[in-house]
Amino acid sequence: MLGPVILAASRSDRMRRLVSAAPVTKPVVDRFIPGETVDEIVPIIRDLTDQGLELTMDVVGEDITTPEQAEAARDAYLELIDRLKPLDLGTRAEMSVKLSMFGQALDGGHEQALKNVRPVVEAAAEIGTTVTLDAEDHTTLDSMFAIHDELRKDVPQTGCVIQAYLFRTEADARRLADSGSRVRLVKGAYKEPAEVAYQQRHEIDKAYVRILRTLMQGEGYPMIGSHDPRLITIAQELARTAGRKLDEYEFQMLYGIRGDEHLRLAAEGHRMRVYTAYGTDWYGYFMRRLAEKPANLRFFARSVIGRG
Repeated sequence: MLGPVILAASRSDRMRRLVSAAPVTKPVVDRFIPGETVDEIVPIIRDLTDQGLELTMDVVGEDITTPEQAEAARDAYLELIDRLKPLDLGTRAEMSVKLSMFGQALDGGHEQALKNVRPVVEAAAEIGTTVTLDAEDHTTLDSMFAIHDELRKDVPQTGCVIQAYLFRTEADARRLADSGSRVRLVKGAYKEPAEVAYQQRHEIDKAYVRILRTLMQGEGYPMIGSHDPRLITIAQELARTAGRKLDEYEFQMLYGIRGDEHLRLAAEGHRMRVYTAYGTDWYGYFMRRLAEKPANLRFFARSVIGRG
């Protein structure tokens, strides 16, 4: 299994330097991360929305070690919101945030992350859009859910992410479905121990379907984060069985992966949201994309060989 090896490399400063310095890296990274600045990403937003797609925007970067860096992350999102406002896209362009970027791992990190993310959530609401709190490793989730609950008191459309490979997620899904929350369901992209997470793909897939059924039958808004054709078909059937209309759930996929499928689902009338990351601190995000899917790693390897 190469996934755990790649995830370990994502935390290695030595590997970061090697990968970042390789001439082949940037063209491959550009497949997944189409820009480093707001100026570069705004045309991408316009192009995707013109094609009938929706977006969730992620300013990449997670290795926050000071309060000043956390505040800079907050300000980067506020700048993005300021640039989204004249586009008048509403919820067609939302944001995804990792609380680690907002200081969650610092001393007093829970309060720090809440303090920094709140103005982003409020500013997004002011321009008619939303924020989704990304899930990270299992040790951060109690804090993430508590912050999510707190934010929803004033901005109820604030969403969150749950990960099918964690044993706790079925209970989390029932609570969130009952509360009417927006919930993105993903398989999970962090290396987690066997004590807290399924390790085999077939177990994760079965858990994904069970959890998605709970979300579809609940009071919230399910967001299906998957590129798996079989799970997409199952999701459509679960939605029909639950009596959901096409605008009562959505699909979400990563920028740069299965672009034709993005357009196909949108053409069929589904809400199809593209998770679009940008920024200069791309390394951790890029390595997780390689770890998640063997096809991504093969794509990178072919590029290296082809240019070597």
